[in-house]
Amino acid sequence: MNRIFTPDRAPAVAIWLFAVAALVFAMVVVGGITRLTGSGLSITEWKPIMGALPPMTHADWMEAFRKYQEIPQYREINAGMSLSEFQGIFWWEWIHRQLGRFIGVAFAVPFLVFVVLRRLPRRLFWRCAALLALGGLQGLIGWWMVSSGLSERVDVAPERLATHLGLALLIFAGLIWTGLEALFGEETSRSPVGWSRGAAVLLGLVFLQCLLGGLVAGGKAGLVYTDWPMMNGAVFPPVNWGQGGLAFLHDQGLVQFNHRLVAYGLLIGAVVYAVQAWRWRLAEGLGAAAFVLAGVVCLQAAIGVLTLVHAVPIGLGVLHQAGAAVVLGVATWNLWLVRRSQPRLFVSGPARLL
Repeated sequence: MNRIFTPDRAPAVAIWLFAVAALVFAMVVVGGITRLTGSGLSITEWKPIMGALPPMTHADWMEAFRKYQEIPQYREINAGMSLSEFQGIFWWEWIHRQLGRFIGVAFAVPFLVFVVLRRLPRRLFWRCAALLALGGLQGLIGWWMVSSGLSERVDVAPERLATHLGLALLIFAGLIWTGLEALFGEETSRSPVGWSRGAAVLLGLVFLQCLLGGLVAGGKAGLVYTDWPMMNGAVFPPVNWGQGGLAFLHDQGLVQFNHRLVAYGLLIGAVVYAVQAWRWRLAEGLGAAAFVLAGVVCLQAAIGVLTLVHAVPIGLGVLHQAGAAVVLGVATWNLWLVRRSQPRLFVSGPARLL
């Protein structure tokens, strides 16, 4: 009778990693709500340990509110806000930070347990250690992002928000990939290089699009040029090139244009990839994975257009951010599946895609 666990295959480790990936997905969703409700700057201090406790008394609440009243966001946007209104935005940011703390514990404790019990495959140890380090770095980057909006700005710097979102999604993809490796064992075969390259390019485009989405969100670029497919009746919006290279990060029109442009390229690439998979009659779920990827890309594009033309309501904005994580997860799974497939499964024509 074969053992369920071998030094190379560890289903319990896979379940743990997928569970943490689900928590990271929830973190991305809550982060979207925090941003769209303007809650991200409501806690003006970074206390990794003591900050786990919210204000417990009326005096504590008044002190937290007083600190918020000292930053530009309150003075220029929320002047006159009541304590109850402040509490409304405070709780979203507190939940966001608390979930981050919980994810850290949910990863670190089982990781140590699996190592002590020798249940973690040796080849996955450094991957998991790297993911743990990235999780710690994410906390630092989160505060680096928040600090950009506490003195001279009324919101966080777009490039810092994009970095924070990008690292969260990188950890999310890493958890999925490592979980699949734990569940199915070490890769023993390689697909033809063309298909691997094609799947990798699609994954790279998805990640790039997520970063551009972070710039759009951080710069509130989704609130301008809310017509589609044109931009205020033009193909290309006016750009303030006086900012130099920073225009690619801060100019609302250019940031939104770039986000649209990559979306079109990704949409075309995903559809072509799926059509090629159908033509080449890929086996063992590869064709299905290609069509799932194309499907979620098309759905995400449609949600993006709806979000834009309705000027980013909270519901659609959160759905669009969650959709980005779903697309990234599917693209990660697709590349993993392609890389593990036997060359004989590519049965029609030479192994070329791109």
